[in-house]
Amino acid sequence: MTISESTGKDKLTQIETLRQVLLDMVSESEIRLTQGALEKRLRQQLSVSKSTFKAVVNDLVADGELVYTYTFGSSFLEKSFNRSVRISKQIILKPPDVFYQPVSGEIVVKLVHGASFGTGDHPTTRLAARGIEWLFSTGNVFHHNNDLQALDIGTGSGVLAIIAVLLGAKTAVGIDIDPCARSEAKKNIALNHLENQIDILDQSLEQLDKVFSIVIANLRVPTLKKLSSLIAEKMEKGGVVVVSGVRGDEVPDLVKAYGKIHFRCVWENIEKGWAGLVFGQA
Repeated sequence: MTISESTGKDKLTQIETLRQVLLDMVSESEIRLTQGALEKRLRQQLSVSKSTFKAVVNDLVADGELVYTYTFGSSFLEKSFNRSVRISKQIILKPPDVFYQPVSGEIVVKLVHGASFGTGDHPTTRLAARGIEWLFSTGNVFHHNNDLQALDIGTGSGVLAIIAVLLGAKTAVGIDIDPCARSEAKKNIALNHLENQIDILDQSLEQLDKVFSIVIANLRVPTLKKLSSLIAEKMEKGGVVVVSGVRGDEVPDLVKAYGKIHFRCVWENIEKGWAGLVFGQA
């Protein structure tokens, strides 16, 4: 029996199942999906009418779960981040005007969706956030250091520096060559009342005159490799590096490159073909 043939309670249950299947397909897909591609994938799994599919998609868009995006004349259905969104076990991202009541242990980050990278809608941001969360959930990583200093290279929206401080770093520095990114990062830091703990600087990595406990770099692999020795110079003894922006098939090459400067991979997570890694000093 198809969903269109169901009635009453059974139909409501099937509609809820269909909503969840659609959300999972969009969330787990490694590529953006058009509505037609999403319908084709769904109908390969479930017996559902075209009208029911369209109705459920419209409901998900109206509820703010999905959003249409447009690129080069094509429209795609993607997960909406203009609402409160969980990106890890502890971390919730939300627009400043959206209400969310956190439960014990949750970290809520207020974030304006501007032009800068790092609003949570890309897997690399979520992976870096999970790597930072893992560091602070692993009790002996920092040997109970209460003076942790974090550095976020290419800070974008500032979200990763904010997460590092909210999870336990005493202070953080974000650097970015883009003045628009620096401006947006400062606004997000102010929204989270962290102006006294996070500095956003117009400086290169070479120009920084201090060392850090945690270095965060959501960058592509060629840049991560190029900066590896300099990152090591900017780290205090026992420090760690959280990296993202790495495709799954690039992980072995990056692990090898960081192994040459005496770092070992202590954590790895994969989402949609992207990888997040944490390196500790060997």
